[in-house]
Amino acid sequence: MIIIAPDSFKGTMTAIEVCETIKKEFLKADPTLDVRCLPVADGGEGTVDALLFGGGERVSVTVNDPYFNKINSFYGILPDGTAVIEMAAASGLPLVGENKNPLLTTTYGTGELIKAALDRGCKKILLGIGGSATNDGGMGCAAALGAKFLDKDNNEVPLNGAGLCEVRKIDLNGLDSRLKSTEIKVLCDVVSPLYGKDGAAYVFAPQKGANEDTVRILDNGLRNLASVTKETIGIDNSLLEGAGAAGGLGFALVSFLGASLVKGAPTVLHSMGLHTLAKSADLVITGEGCFDEQSLLGKAPSSVAELSGDTPVVAVAGRCKINLPQSSKIRKVYVTDTVGKPFEILKKECFNDLSVTAAQMAKDYLKNKF
Repeated sequence: MIIIAPDSFKGTMTAIEVCETIKKEFLKADPTLDVRCLPVADGGEGTVDALLFGGGERVSVTVNDPYFNKINSFYGILPDGTAVIEMAAASGLPLVGENKNPLLTTTYGTGELIKAALDRGCKKILLGIGGSATNDGGMGCAAALGAKFLDKDNNEVPLNGAGLCEVRKIDLNGLDSRLKSTEIKVLCDVVSPLYGKDGAAYVFAPQKGANEDTVRILDNGLRNLASVTKETIGIDNSLLEGAGAAGGLGFALVSFLGASLVKGAPTVLHSMGLHTLAKSADLVITGEGCFDEQSLLGKAPSSVAELSGDTPVVAVAGRCKINLPQSSKIRKVYVTDTVGKPFEILKKECFNDLSVTAAQMAKDYLKNKF
């Protein structure tokens, strides 16, 4: 058995497309091969589709986007009843286009996705929080589930980055009671705390449209939210690794919803059963668009290799920026773009490049080169 478990090649191919392309070439080489696809995701875009690949239901729902416009969104329900949500489907950067402003964007729609899953009776939720357009400290998400964030006059503050500095009181009495009996695991590979030079605003807000002044405003707001939250729940989660993920959504999910932060790719792979399937596999193929040092430090390729035990693991990547250390469990990296093509050309030729590379992988496999 051959298991194909790559992440997406960002900007060119989804994880599912990578899987299917490689599988096609292996079956061309030998139609009798048992080839299984396990597309990987780490909590960003594509997480729902990856986890539903082996079965489940995709559910459509109307929610608010980052600027409180109604949009059609979705979440997934796995065969065991677990809900799979990616916050990017409601509060992600692609939804704002060029109109980036973390002072004004909200995670309210993400909270609505959680509420929709609760309405369907889901008792377990896997929530990916990659790709956010927000820096509201998760206030919007919590508010959609019944929390209230109040100013000095007991009026509700704007549920966005600009509202963070105005918070003086947090009322959790109206929080959805179903959350107490719901297990929420947050797929989060970011280790940033809530605020400070390594926090949500300074590290991530610039890519969401913030200038230097905006970053300082947001950071001060997150500090204020942390202070009021500590007064409210008696716990300070602001220094927790991942508290700063998705503009502070990680902080809110832990502080207000009782969620736990877990590593993205390993959790997805466990839920798909890679650790069990790999024991009886002859080869595991992983990969991602750019193979670099981070690929060996917790991203999809290293997670796949770790869970594959003694089964041989090889990787395929658009580009490779490192030499594999002798200690690596990945035996070889196949590169699809060996000449450094411009991105616009790469987008047009990526499927053909991968097909050619996969054909070579299949040839090597059949010659027992692994």
